[in-house]
Amino acid sequence: MLMRSQTTAQASKPVPVETQHEDMIHDAQLDYYGKRLATCSSDKTIRIFNVVKGEAKGEPVILKGHTAPVWQLAWAHPSFGSLLASCSYDGRVFVWKEVGAGQGKGSGGELQDGWERIKEHTLHTAINSIAWAPYDIGPILACASSDGKVSVLSFQNDGSTDVSIFPAHGTGANAVSWAPSVVSNAGPAVGRGPQNQISPQKRFVTAGSDNLIRIWGYDEEAKKWTEEEVIKGHEDWVRDVAWAPNIGLPGMYIASASQDRTVLIHTRLSPASPWSSAPLLPSLPNSQDPHFPDAVWRVSWSLAGNILAVSCGDGKVSLWKEGVGQGWECVSDFAS
Repeated sequence: MLMRSQTTAQASKPVPVETQHEDMIHDAQLDYYGKRLATCSSDKTIRIFNVVKGEAKGEPVILKGHTAPVWQLAWAHPSFGSLLASCSYDGRVFVWKEVGAGQGKGSGGELQDGWERIKEHTLHTAINSIAWAPYDIGPILACASSDGKVSVLSFQNDGSTDVSIFPAHGTGANAVSWAPSVVSNAGPAVGRGPQNQISPQKRFVTAGSDNLIRIWGYDEEAKKWTEEEVIKGHEDWVRDVAWAPNIGLPGMYIASASQDRTVLIHTRLSPASPWSSAPLLPSLPNSQDPHFPDAVWRVSWSLAGNILAVSCGDGKVSLWKEGVGQGWECVSDFAS
């Protein structure tokens, strides 16, 4: 496996990591500070490495418990402690907490190398994707499953968990991504120039095998998640979806990757505007063909939300940036 810096649009020198996994690696995630690297694999294990000066050091912590390939990992914000969530083909989500050697309950083999399995979520068949909400919303985890349902776990201060589960994509939910916790409402002020108000929001986007993207918002009065919008555009399974972070500026961006070999950028300039969609064009300047060489599996935004990484089935990763009045352009690509 290779690690690369995400601080610029240019690919940095790759740093190989010997993970010691015994089968295919499906996900690799750095924690908030970039000090820990977690990986997961078809060998049913999770491995956690310390990262020093951009390199993985020492022997990894190995977490076991899943009985099938582990598809995805997600670190929680450090304000909630050192928490790592994992999801698997076995239909379970585990939440692991670092408690230190010799600490924690340790019952039933739940304590491993200083990490305690504090939650097991078992309401689904195979779970494809997990994502923590923005930290200021609270410790909330969304899960997308092959059974077509999405569940949302809200962790309470007393240690209990509230769970909401609902149908999202009839033929399977493949990915989930949270919106930023605030949205900018740009509009004219009365008597004094432009006005930019910030409003809180609690919503996320999901992608499915029904070729659709669906946006969900939380109804505070009804205390439930409701479908707000459906975005079309793909002609095959939508494999991944990513809502771009923002820095309080107007406009929202969602990227989606599909089995149809395309990546779409969905843009909304203001909360009152409709969503518009445009494909990335990987063959420029020779062609306007929007198709990548193979199915596109993953999309991921930089922390500032201005650079998009695209992972294609041909083993290549490309970085994209929006040019001023020129649409999206590929600024770097490399073999993974």
